Amino acid sequence: MFQQLFNWRTALAFVAILIVSGTIFYSQYLARKIAKEERQKVEQWAEAGKFLINPVAEGNSNLAIMIITENKSIPIIETDEKDSITNHINIDSASIARDPSYLPSKLKEFKSSNRPFEWVSPIDSAQRNRYYYGESLLLKEVRYYPIIQLLIVALFIAITILALRSNYKSIQNQVWAGMAKETAHQLGTPVSSLEGWVEMMKTIPGNEMIVHELEKDVNRLRLVSDRFGKIGSSPHAEQMDIVQQISEMVEYMRKRSPGKVSFIINTHDKDQVFAMISGPLFDWVIENLLKNALDAMEGKGMITVDIQEVAAAVNIDVTDTGKGISKQNTAQVFMPGFTTKKRGWGLGLSLSKRIIEQYHSGEIFVKQSEPGKGTTFRIVLKK
Repeated sequence: MFQQLFNWRTALAFVAILIVSGTIFYSQYLARKIAKEERQKVEQWAEAGKFLINPVAEGNSNLAIMIITENKSIPIIETDEKDSITNHINIDSASIARDPSYLPSKLKEFKSSNRPFEWVSPIDSAQRNRYYYGESLLLKEVRYYPIIQLLIVALFIAITILALRSNYKSIQNQVWAGMAKETAHQLGTPVSSLEGWVEMMKTIPGNEMIVHELEKDVNRLRLVSDRFGKIGSSPHAEQMDIVQQISEMVEYMRKRSPGKVSFIINTHDKDQVFAMISGPLFDWVIENLLKNALDAMEGKGMITVDIQEVAAAVNIDVTDTGKGISKQNTAQVFMPGFTTKKRGWGLGLSLSKRIIEQYHSGEIFVKQSEPGKGTTFRIVLKK
């Protein structure tokens, strides 16, 4: 699925590049063509103006007037020999009235964009008129069209990628939920059978110690089955004491860890810290983090669980003194299937992330890790 998403993104990017490149080349061709035609029109307009000022006998004044009046799109500014503005057409009169510097700024803009046409009076060579012109609205629209289209194509690609990602996540969530519920269903029958055998063993004298330990492990299996059954459904969250939940899980893991591993819980002098959680699922996350810490330390070291209540959240840091995580692996630890261990499916941290983010509206991330010194995972639960 990741490969399919990548291929889709590549194909969309390629199509977008082709569309935008073709549009840019074609729009530039049109812009040059329109600019050439507009210059010819301005030249005709200037010639018509000369004729009206100094008509010849055989000239057609009606044609000259028509050429001048027909120009309703190209902005033109006429200046004298001192470059003082004497006339203008197709320039916003409201802007001129509102801002005295508007017309001079337009003249400066026209000077930098196009060569002017110049008319020298046949009577007095010192009398010269210059005609500066700018781009029509049509020409500007053609020039800006590729940028607008680029934005539209980029928006289209972004929406398509978001839709594909959403669809992929939806399918992935369905697979996760289906697998979890099937696992819970498959565990249900043998767990029920074990519970029956435990009850039978209770009736036999002398098995009290064995039955007690077996009962704890069977209850543990029932809890695991219950956790899997809650994946994909809306778990019931309630206000619970985080300190108690974590303490019970730490105690459970302490009894099943090597003697050279020590556990520390730091609550910053708080006996209770409350947050809205789903008890079984939250326990699962803590168990996964503690198991990962134990695997990283390879039989000896220290695990510290720091619980701190801040203004709007509860921060839970699980720190080990193990082998740490390399920088290249830090960004991948929550991806399904990623693992550095020889055994396991690499689903523990991925499931933990889903439980914290989707069911508790919180965050879980690698706060700090250094190879050879250890790792700290942080959980943030919003109040």
